[in-house]
Amino acid sequence: MDYKDTLLLPNTSFAMRGNLTNNEPIRYKNWEEKKVYQKMKNNRRDAQSFTFHDGPPYANGNIHIGHALNKILKDIAVKYNYFNGKSVRFTPGWDCHGLPIEQQVEKKLGGKQKKEQLETAQIRKLCREHAAKFVDIQRDEFKMLGVVADWDKPYVTMDFKFEANIYRTLCEVAKKGLLVERSKPVYWSWAERTALAEAEVEYEDKESHSIFIAFELNDDAKAKLAITGKAAPVIWTTTPWTIPANTGISLNPNEKYVLTTDGHIVAKELYNANIENGVISGAVAKELDATVFENLIAINPLNGRESRIVLGEHVLVDNGTGCVHTAPGHGEDDYRVGLVYDLDVIMPVDETGCYDQTIVREKLIPNAEDFLGRHIFKSNDDIIELMGDAVLKVTKFTHSYPHCWRSHTPLIFRATKQWFISVDGTPEGENRTLREIALAEVEKTKFVPETGRKRLNSMVENRPDWCISRQRDWGVPIAFFRVKATGEVLFDEKVMNFVAMIFEMQGSDAWYSMSIEELLYPGSGYKAEELEKVNDILDVWFDSGSTWNSVLKSRNYDAGTYPADLYLEGSDQHRGWFQSSLFLSTAVEHQAPYKTILTHGFTMDGKGEKMSKSKGNVIAPDKIIKEFGSEILRLWVAMSDFQNDQKISNDILKQVAENYRKLRNTFRIMLANINDLEELVSIDEMGDLDKWILSVAKEKFDEIHKLFGEYNFVNGMNTLNNFIVNELSGMYIDMTKDNLYCNDKNDIRRRASQSAMAMITKSMLLLIAPILTYTADEIIENAPELLKGNAEDIFDLAYEALPEVSAPFDAAYMEKAREGFGSVVDALKKEKTIKATLELILYTESKTVLDMKSIDAEDWFVVSGIYEDKPEEEALGSFKVGDDTFTIAKATAHKCPRCWKFQASQEDCTCARCSEVVA
Repeated sequence: MDYKDTLLLPNTSFAMRGNLTNNEPIRYKNWEEKKVYQKMKNNRRDAQSFTFHDGPPYANGNIHIGHALNKILKDIAVKYNYFNGKSVRFTPGWDCHGLPIEQQVEKKLGGKQKKEQLETAQIRKLCREHAAKFVDIQRDEFKMLGVVADWDKPYVTMDFKFEANIYRTLCEVAKKGLLVERSKPVYWSWAERTALAEAEVEYEDKESHSIFIAFELNDDAKAKLAITGKAAPVIWTTTPWTIPANTGISLNPNEKYVLTTDGHIVAKELYNANIENGVISGAVAKELDATVFENLIAINPLNGRESRIVLGEHVLVDNGTGCVHTAPGHGEDDYRVGLVYDLDVIMPVDETGCYDQTIVREKLIPNAEDFLGRHIFKSNDDIIELMGDAVLKVTKFTHSYPHCWRSHTPLIFRATKQWFISVDGTPEGENRTLREIALAEVEKTKFVPETGRKRLNSMVENRPDWCISRQRDWGVPIAFFRVKATGEVLFDEKVMNFVAMIFEMQGSDAWYSMSIEELLYPGSGYKAEELEKVNDILDVWFDSGSTWNSVLKSRNYDAGTYPADLYLEGSDQHRGWFQSSLFLSTAVEHQAPYKTILTHGFTMDGKGEKMSKSKGNVIAPDKIIKEFGSEILRLWVAMSDFQNDQKISNDILKQVAENYRKLRNTFRIMLANINDLEELVSIDEMGDLDKWILSVAKEKFDEIHKLFGEYNFVNGMNTLNNFIVNELSGMYIDMTKDNLYCNDKNDIRRRASQSAMAMITKSMLLLIAPILTYTADEIIENAPELLKGNAEDIFDLAYEALPEVSAPFDAAYMEKAREGFGSVVDALKKEKTIKATLELILYTESKTVLDMKSIDAEDWFVVSGIYEDKPEEEALGSFKVGDDTFTIAKATAHKCPRCWKFQASQEDCTCARCSEVVA
């Protein structure tokens, strides 16, 4: 007789192969049509809230693998909180203003000259169209990753209401007394003709001059110091082109300085180094305190202008000469010490990086006409030559130097009139500075990883005032009016509110298309003809840094609460979005806009090298989705240590795909085994193996759930995979096959094992649902009613922890026994003594084993019997656990043709159990 039809073999409609590349788009489209995000909100209407605030990607180009990593991580974090029972909000957004978009438009138009022929309003219209196009493209690409968010109402920084709220945030900063306009050196991109903030600066290698120059003291200075003959402080600089703008020499007030016999003055601490480097050669003739030089005058050897000696703590004595060339128009430290000593701020360089009329008017360079309109970097050698013997040594060296993030050209420090947020100013109504408030809020914030705290803290501690103005066309205008006669800027609340109202209705383009008369509040008391517009635009970091106000506080979006529970971006955003958001929020609301900051690393190729198109090692997300499916990309994110840089390659993705296959097939066998279960058996009625697996699953799942709650997905997934491979698939599923396939359909022991599997499957399903949401939804679609209940899809369910279950036996002991048994069995199979463990029986006096239900003990080892008495049969092998000996022998009973256990009394007859079931 063929007994196959009498067995209860596993059965499920959940396919072995996911066919992800074909099926994912269909399910994702279905989610969209069902409005799953709205459903998620409805399902948790009265639950505890969780607000995730999305850092906006830039609407310029298709998404890359870094975007995919970032958005998938965000989606997993939000869904973890959703499946944990919280009411989540995830309003995605886009940054739409700024230089890169303007550059793309410029390129399309055929260059800067063509662009300059257009009105500002026309350029802005083209920029708006370009950004809108890529918002739509990127939105579709993010949806392909299985990301569920409020895609129907995202925030877009160029929307009219949004622009109005960016401007309102600026006005709030002004009302707090933190907005100042002043001439100050800032990072300047001569290639892009605009000021830059620190967050827009990148460091690349550059070759520079290293030049030592002697500035001779004037006669009055020598007389005061009782010096006859030559006496010249030696300055060291890497920027000879700034020498025309020199107005001072800074010394360290706490150092001693020496005059050498060849007439040079350097810090005593650096004397030997300068001798060794061949800068100076004389012996020490005189030693002087730095303070005696204060306010004395040296002569600039290039142009004969006076250079006052000042004292500054910024002067270091770890290299150079201890005498620092000071040009307040070309450096932050120079500017600060210049304020103290009232040094002139000379700025002879125009917006393109060329010398302007100032060099002629102020006679800053001999034969100044030869340098007029010449780029500063092309002037270094000629300026060095003009200083003649005053130049003591010239070399060149390569060093890390600030560059423009877009054009990758070297930056300069250039004093211009700009708008700043005063970091050390005190907001109205506060007794602490903005910097102090920000530092206090960093302390309150949770960081994942914790190292982020130190990084952000250091940046807040050391950052200068924030330059928020730009000299470009595409951005939110700094829409203030200036009184022509006095230069005073109007911070009248009614005037600013009226402009904001116009922006809300017509967008900030109105600042360029409408006249002052139309933009001015009718009851302001000012005359339009007496006013002029400020023409600068806001730094794009101000746009994104104010999104907490425009999104979370404006009520224009159902985006959650302020402050947000979580901000999540790449680790580079400590100097970018995290910091700009922090300063604007603390300026206006005196608190951080976030409770937790989570950061991730960057994506590298399989060799750990940075991805770049020129190297040809870039992997586009859409290519991965077409070859593997988005679930594989999502699993790669979850299984990677995202806090560090992550490698990705085809080989790595193939390994992830193999892990997915194992995970999927584990769920498949679990579903197949519980397909006819209609009611759970109580834990009290379960067998020892069922209670054991539930106790292990409870411990592992609680640990995984905790790790996921700490956003430690990589360790959570490792723990889950180990549980599946070892205890679940490697042991329990194998141990329960006989029970599930061969027992009567309604046998309590079978129903108990099915119940344990059902409980584990449901908990495990909701654990992986945030990561593999597509697969989890497919599982629910194919799950028996007992598992899904009334749920239409995975989004109708929430994670429930398994109940506490005590292991009914000493699990560690039994696992050692199974290992010992396995070692002997491996040898027997190798010798071809046996083919399967069911051919064997075990003899032992182990109390732990004998106290188990005999059938559970048999199934633990997958043998045909366990006995206490000494075997009559010949022993095939033995092993020990502690003091207990286990002896292995061949079963003497006959093989049951139905269950294959050697428990039949006669050949070709079924065992007692199978006979009863078949009957």
